[in-house]
Amino acid sequence: MKYELHRHSSQEMIDRSSKFLQKMQARRSVRHFSREPVPMEAVRNCISAAATAPSGAHKQPWTFCLVVNPEMKSKIRVAAQQEEFKNYHGRMSDEWLKDLEPFGTDHIKPFIEEAPGLIVVFKHAFGKDEHGRTQNYYVNESVGIAVGILLTALHEIGLVALIHTPSPMNFLAETLDRPDNERAYLNIPFGFPSSDCEVPDLERKRIEEILKEY
Repeated sequence: MKYELHRHSSQEMIDRSSKFLQKMQARRSVRHFSREPVPMEAVRNCISAAATAPSGAHKQPWTFCLVVNPEMKSKIRVAAQQEEFKNYHGRMSDEWLKDLEPFGTDHIKPFIEEAPGLIVVFKHAFGKDEHGRTQNYYVNESVGIAVGILLTALHEIGLVALIHTPSPMNFLAETLDRPDNERAYLNIPFGFPSSDCEVPDLERKRIEEILKEY
């Protein structure tokens, strides 16, 4: 199949990349959500966009579980807080806990229920077909790229999101009744920010700190 891509002039490329950079610089992780409903068709489109990510041997080793049921969100919160309590009270090192102090986080996670929806992402440790178990390749890399596209898409439509990783996350597969080849990758609460939403005053590394040109 022949592939064609519309080409922009050099100046158009610079202008478009500058506008995209400015938009993405405004993206922040948010823990305070409005309960206002969001158009789920738009969220489904964002998930479809995430599924355009490249993957090892085109195995597409991901499942996105869109959770909006209040009882299901409550169940996930209870299980997540149980794991997070263990993290904050023994599993995490002193250095880790100190690094988290500026964010004011603890094992209490109200945003799981406050957000109008969750996207729980699962990676496929292996595939399945009519003959049994099949091999997947570069699973973590593939799913990571898909998540990056998902976060970008959610920001593009004016929603905020949070990467929530209450490790270990086995309870998510159990709660959502996922098959044995799927492993919870992360949980993404999403929605509009609350009217009193605040975020830490952070600075991202300058390009001189992250880019080395050869």
